[in-house]
Amino acid sequence: MKFLRLPFALLMTGLLGLGGCSMHQPVALYQLDSGDPGQPSQSAGMAVVLGPVSVADYLQRETFLQRQADGSLSSATDGRWAGSLSSDIDQLLVRQLAWRLDSQRVVLAPASSGFSADVQVLLSITRLDSGKDQPAILDAQWRLLDRRGRVRDNRIVHLEQHHEGSESSQVQAQGQLLQKLAEQLSTALKPLANQPALAEDTPKKPAAPVQVKKAPEKSKIPMASPIRTDMEVYRF
Repeated sequence: MKFLRLPFALLMTGLLGLGGCSMHQPVALYQLDSGDPGQPSQSAGMAVVLGPVSVADYLQRETFLQRQADGSLSSATDGRWAGSLSSDIDQLLVRQLAWRLDSQRVVLAPASSGFSADVQVLLSITRLDSGKDQPAILDAQWRLLDRRGRVRDNRIVHLEQHHEGSESSQVQAQGQLLQKLAEQLSTALKPLANQPALAEDTPKKPAAPVQVKKAPEKSKIPMASPIRTDMEVYRF
């Protein structure tokens, strides 16, 4: 019995040791790189509302996904996003646009009630992923609405970025794709900076008053009326 117990004890000790190592294995946390955008200098620059920004459902998780050669996605075992990927995308684009437009007035939707936007950007990101042997790919679509709510630009974008294969290089490549998206978006926004203000619209002329013909006034001079008398006139 003692001979049988010894290997069992050694086996349990080994399993517990392996379990302890796996439990304490460090997990890398990743965050998108926003590059090195400068600080915008104009406090009264172009007013832009970014959003709503919709992100594909499969990206709304902390798991760092890996694209396989057959197109499938698998979760990375030693890395994940440090927080919300959607929030990282929003903040990266806001900083990039503010820098490229040189304007402090670039805000996320919903804007405050007193904020009057020159342009609103409706953005949809349908793909943002990569893999060890697959390039980083970004698929997106934007619509630009002017002050009157009219669509001034509508574009579908497909961007690719190669990397070295490591997870950290993949995250860097995905950040570079979003920076390229902000560059293209700012180019589309700049022509809309000089829109005429809504108050400058030509005012409508007031309708001319309707003239009502007045009836002619009655004469105030009393009309002469014959006077009757009892006198008779005789002729000879």
